[in-house]
Amino acid sequence: MNSMQFLPAQPGDMVTPEGEIVGHHDGLMFYTIGQRRGLGIGGHGDGRSYFVADKDLENNKLIVVQGEDHPLLYSKGAVIEQLTWINGIPPERLKTYGVKTRYRQPDQQAEIIEIYGDSAIVSFKEKQRAVTPGQSLVIYEGDVCLGGGIINRAIREG
Repeated sequence: MNSMQFLPAQPGDMVTPEGEIVGHHDGLMFYTIGQRRGLGIGGHGDGRSYFVADKDLENNKLIVVQGEDHPLLYSKGAVIEQLTWINGIPPERLKTYGVKTRYRQPDQQAEIIEIYGDSAIVSFKEKQRAVTPGQSLVIYEGDVCLGGGIINRAIREG
């Protein structure tokens, strides 16, 4: 989703990846990837909490999974847009940098796989939890901020 798209406050279903309806949402814009609190659905089956794993914009469905360790909550990379480089020059590709996808998060190791104008593909050394479209990804070399951009989408397995 690009930053110029907005989600209407349109209620819909909360569903598992298998399509089972487990609750209802008030509008996709009120939820964020990785969110647990405020879903209004308790643990079913094994009693583990539900977490937001994805948003199906086309069908107005909130995809939820049980357990904070569910594979759908983790990403191996991200597509970044609206890149801005502090010194105006993109960093080297295929070199390891520190990145943050969350405020106050410790640096995570990643490589910039490809840069296309103001977009890039970033590959994480270790899968990252709750990589969220619309959030910032900031790239560092040591303590020096090189720049960053907006997460367009998370890259999962498959």
